[in-house]
Parts: sequence; C-alpha cells; structure tokens
Amino acid sequence: MEKFGKSQPVTRVEDQRLLTGQGRYVDDIVPEGALYAYLLRSPVAHGVIRHLDVSDAREAEGVHLVLTNDDLEAAGITAGMAGVLVDNRDGSKGAAPHRPVLAKGKVTHVGEPMVLIVAETLTQARDASEMIEFEFDDLPAKLDLARGGETIHPEAPDNLAFDWGLGEEAATEAAFAAAAHVVSLEVGDNRIIVNPMEPRGCYAEWDGARLHLAFGGQGVWGMKGELARLLNLDKEAVRVTNPDVGGGFGMKAAPYPEYFAVAQAARVLGRPVRWMADRTEGMLSDHGGRDLVSVAELAFDADHRITAYRVKTRCNLGAYNSNFGQAIQTRLFSRVLMGVYDVQTTWLQVEGYYTNTTQVDAYRGAGRPEAIYVLERVMDRAARELGLDPWELRRKNFIRPESFPYTSATGETYDVGDFDKVMRRAMIQSDATGFAARRAADAARGLLRGQGIGYYIESILGDPSEGAKVEFCDDGSVNLYVGTQSNGQGHETVYAQFLSDQTGIPAHLIHVVQGDSDRIAKGGGTGGSRSVTTQSTATLATVDTMIAAFVPYLADKMGVEPEAVSFDDERFRAPGSNLTPTVLEAAEMARTDDRADLLTHEARATLPGRSYPNGCHVAEVVIDPETGKATVDRYTVVDDFGNLINPLLAEGQVHGGVVQGLGQVFAEHVVYDEDGQLLTASFMDYALPRAEDVPMIGFTSEPVPSTANLMGMKGCGEAGTVGSMAAAANAVQDALWPVGVRQADMPFTPLKLWELIRDGAEAAA
Repeated sequence: MEKFGKSQPVTRVEDQRLLTGQGRYVDDIVPEGALYAYLLRSPVAHGVIRHLDVSDAREAEGVHLVLTNDDLEAAGITAGMAGVLVDNRDGSKGAAPHRPVLAKGKVTHVGEPMVLIVAETLTQARDASEMIEFEFDDLPAKLDLARGGETIHPEAPDNLAFDWGLGEEAATEAAFAAAAHVVSLEVGDNRIIVNPMEPRGCYAEWDGARLHLAFGGQGVWGMKGELARLLNLDKEAVRVTNPDVGGGFGMKAAPYPEYFAVAQAARVLGRPVRWMADRTEGMLSDHGGRDLVSVAELAFDADHRITAYRVKTRCNLGAYNSNFGQAIQTRLFSRVLMGVYDVQTTWLQVEGYYTNTTQVDAYRGAGRPEAIYVLERVMDRAARELGLDPWELRRKNFIRPESFPYTSATGETYDVGDFDKVMRRAMIQSDATGFAARRAADAARGLLRGQGIGYYIESILGDPSEGAKVEFCDDGSVNLYVGTQSNGQGHETVYAQFLSDQTGIPAHLIHVVQGDSDRIAKGGGTGGSRSVTTQSTATLATVDTMIAAFVPYLADKMGVEPEAVSFDDERFRAPGSNLTPTVLEAAEMARTDDRADLLTHEARATLPGRSYPNGCHVAEVVIDPETGKATVDRYTVVDDFGNLINPLLAEGQVHGGVVQGLGQVFAEHVVYDEDGQLLTASFMDYALPRAEDVPMIGFTSEPVPSTANLMGMKGCGEAGTVGSMAAAANAVQDALWPVGVRQADMPFTPLKLWELIRDGAEAAA
C-alpha cells in the first residue's frame, strides 16, 4: 500500500495466524489449572420447578462447586438481567419480566440454565449433572405469535410484550382511502440460528480483589457494567477482555447468564473457571434471529407513484427481553422502513410476543434485512399486480438525487444518494437484457427461471462516537488502540491500513489493540456496521492531534515558525529546511529528547450524522419442477459504500452477507414441536448453506461519498444480507408466477417448492 497509494485491496494480515492455528480464541488462552463449568439446562419448555436436589452432585468426584439460584441469592445476587424495553402505543411501558441468571421457581424455554457445576474435568462436571434430582409441573408451551395462551410471565398476562407504533396513522389511512391502487402482501420471515464458527464461551478469574472475565463478544464495556451491577462489584474491580472472536453477527453482543454464573464461581473458588458451549448447547441457548410475520401494504396514485406505506408486524421475543433483541429491532426496523423510495406518509405497528423459545436478537443486520425484505417483497408484488416492469416501478419511485438531503416519513435524514445510477449499473453488470433469452432457454428444458431485484438501504447504528490512541513503542512499532471489536471482519488490516494511509507509518509496524477494558477506557464495540466509519473518524482525529503536537516541537528543530511546518501524509516539511522527518523519525527524535508527551496521542470523535450505504442485488434462480430443487445461477451486487479503505475486504464482507441471506432463503429454518422442544438442534437437522449452493458473486462499487464523515465512507458490514434475502426470494417468486403460485415464503426447500408448483398447477387447472 505504501508503494501504490491509498485504499488498496490489501489482503488480511491476521489470516496468517488465524488459518495456521495461531489464533487466540477464548478456549485457547484459558489460564493453567482452570476448572471446567457445565450447565444443567431445562429439558422442558415451560414448567414449575417442584424439586431440585443437588446434594449428590456436590459430593461427586472432582466437583468443586454447584451453584443454583438459591446460592446466588444467598450471595446477594438478586438483580435480573438487563433487557431492552419498548413503550406501547398508548404511552404505557412494555412488559419487563425479571430474568434470573439461573432459573428461579420455573423454566420458560428448553435450554434455560438451571444449575452450574464446576469440576476438575468436563467429564466430571457432566457426570455430576446427571446426579441432580429435579421434578417439574409441566405447563403448556406458548409458541404462536398471538395474544392469549398459557401465561409465561405475570407482567405480561396476554403474553404481549409491547404494542408499538411509528408514523402518522390517520394520514396513512387517508392516503390509502384515496389511492388509485393498493397492493398488499403477507410476508413471513422465518426464525434462524446464528451458528458462528466459534460457539459462545468464557473464562473468569478472581485474585481476591478484581474479577477478570474473558469472553467471545462484540465489545467489553457493556459486559463490564453488567458484571459490576449483577455481582455487586465496583466497576474498577472488573476487567473484561475479548480475545479473537470467531463470528458474532449481533448474537454475541448481549450478556448471557452463563458469563455471570461462571464469574461468580471463580469468585467463590478463587480459581479460574472456564466454560465453552458445544454446538447443540449453543442452538438451545443462543439468541436466535428473525421470526416475524408482517402484512405490508402500498398505496399508489394513478401514475404508480407510492403515496403511503403501511406495515403491521408480529414478532417473537422468545422467553425474555434480550439485551439486544426484537424490542430494539422495532426501532431499527423503522429507520430504514421507507427504503429508497419517495413516500410521504407511513404507519408501522409492531406487536411483540413472549413465547417458550430462546430470546430473539435482531442479528445479521439488526432490523435492516427484516425491513428491506418486507418492502422489496411487496414492491415486487406491486409490479406484478400492476403489470409494470419491476425495474421501472422502482426507478419511478426513487428519491431523486436533487432531493438530498432527504428526510423520510419516519424521520431519517439521508445525506446523499443516487439510487438510479446504482440500479442502472446493476442492470448492466447482471446482463438484465439477456434474462429473457436465458429464461426461454431454460423453459425449453422444462426448467423455471426467475429474476429478482432487491434494492436496500441501511444506516450506521450504535454509538456515533469513538476513541483512538496511537502509542509509539520502544522497538519502533506503533500501537493503535481502538474501541471496536473484530469478530472476523479484518479490523487489524483495515485499521492499520487507514492509519498508514494518513501518516505514512508502514502498516506492518502498526499493531491494533482492542477488547480490553483496562487498556481502553471506553468504546462502542462492534455492531450496526459502525466499526470502520466511527473508528476511522476517531483515528483521523487522533492523527490531527498527533500532528498538531509534533509541529511546534519540529519547528524548533527546523529553525522555523510552527505555522511554516506542514505534513503531507508522509513527512513533515518546512520551506528553507532540509529536515523532512517521517512520523516515526519524529517520534524517535522525541524519545531521544525525553519528550514522552509526544509518544502517545489520543482523541475522541463523534459523527455528525449517520451514513446510508445502499445498493442493488440481482439474483437469477432456476427451479426444476420435477424435484423442487432451486439453484442460484447468477448473482450480481452493485453497492454504494461511499469511499472504501480496502475494496478487497469490502467485497469479502458482501460475499459473506450474501451467503448468509441465501442460507435463510433456501435452507435455514428453526423448528419447534408443540411442546417447545427444538427439533433442529444439530447440523443433522439444521441446514447451513454449502459451497455448492452459492454461485460466483459479482461485486461492483458505485460510490456516492457520504457527507456525514470526512472520509466519505458509508459502512458495509451487513449490506450483503440486507439485499440478498429480497433479491433471492423475489427471483423464486418470479420463477413460480407463471405456474400459478402467488404466495411463497422462505425457506424455499425442494419439498416446499415441489408442493407449491404442484398446488399452483392444480389451482390453474
């Protein structure tokens, strides 16, 4: 990158260690002599605990500690776990049920932690768990998204967590009453499991005065605060670290009961305690995703311009409000509800329900895939029912470039955009004009081909402020301290590359330091596509602080006035002076002169507004009606991410997101039986996408630089999933439309497609 300039497609430097077994994941760095923790979990979805006897387990070989809720309460740990709440439409507060660390009196979902066992070996802990006696009075499981049924929490007698609304209901109703055309579609968004490469895990250690918890997460500061609150510790007595993390997707952002129980066990025993979930345990206890049903309606005038948009959604919270769950998802949902279309009024109503399932997080896109999926599915339906070209219907309703900055009907102010330019590029890259010939050729072979479009927009979310610190080390290297947390996105590469671009410091000498609450006082963690934009803004502010600090020092060395000294991203220069030091040379000069104040520089910066990445996904799907097998034959993405630091990493992010979206569209689906037992609790029953399910993915950058940050960036972390679900699902619907299928919801498994085609043909006949 030093040779060829800025924003180069540099390969990831961390891959060398991660792919050769040199990673430092939480289970790799456990202190020597750590004891093993195992959780006895509820085997039933809903029931009252009538009897729980752990005495035999406490006497089992190798067992050091057995913790129940009674033990936690005896130690003063009585506070409930945090959950995000939403106010109801009438202004009242949504339900806020108490969530204990370990089950108290009853259980509310299969896999809920009941007892923590700590032993010398994992086998001993597992064996001891089988000695625990317990009895339940079974209660009926509540699984549907509707009011009523067996009450899960007394705070929510109808199992309604909240009834929240946004927009202008009366104006929207009036617009629909006056509309020339109204199009409606019920859209299901099936529940999915996160399944990161690395399951959740942690270890804790207590030195008699301070607690240290290391866990695979998306930031350390929220966890630090919660540990202090629940365990009744001063915040300064808590250190939290995130080592390497093998995938997060929002699911690892939340605190979980296991972390608090393990931390308390370490505090009681005075020895390190470790815990790592196995795959089925994770499927039972991790926060899930999606699981909502929406009815979406569009009102059009006689010229086919959208006048109003109305959505009513029923969503699943699971057994409790998660710390980052569907409750907050409703707010995120609203921020991009309008998509890229010029709509004057809208009404969104979301009802959240408790069920006897694990909590549901808005992961894999934090509400944006849900919102865009609903909007783009109903836009696709509108094109069909109104007899319009789907490309042209979108073009007609795009917000025009001259209308920016544009405030949407939900209050979001988009700074810039040229959606038609991006879509026109997508038409070219996808060879949209050749689709008819490809469809005809497949039809001649008895196959069904469909083309689907998904135009998305998302926004950077989370804390708009971030900090950075640059430290010059004795060995000539540089530490860059950041407040975000990599979960595998390539932060070590892109942050070092950005600092190198701004200062000329060789990237291989820059070490990114993250995920340690002792070394970094404050940070917003990772999520909501915030990382690169907020962190780079903070780094840029730190570079400005650093240059300003060096200038008077170097001016004295150069024999000039400070205002004569300039920095050109590589060297300091001044007219009339032959001294042209690099930043590293300036730091070494300061070290020689005992100017320690010039060896560390830090700053915080706050974005003035969010940026709005957007793009167009185009999918072509071929279905064999004899088997129902769907194949994604072509896939094209054109994205407006603004200016890119590293195009190669951006493309990789898009590829990963697209594959996640395709996984949900064609295979992934969580199934519970009527008793709340998870039937898809292993990879024997839960289908992730495989290499053979994914085509080559074309990626093109069509930037319209943001005005909300100095670099013109827009973020890209979740964009692949936000656009792919709608594009692929619309392609399937396009393929099925000629055979009479009018309603199709994910996942499009071979059996489902075969049945839809059969039923559609029968209905047509």
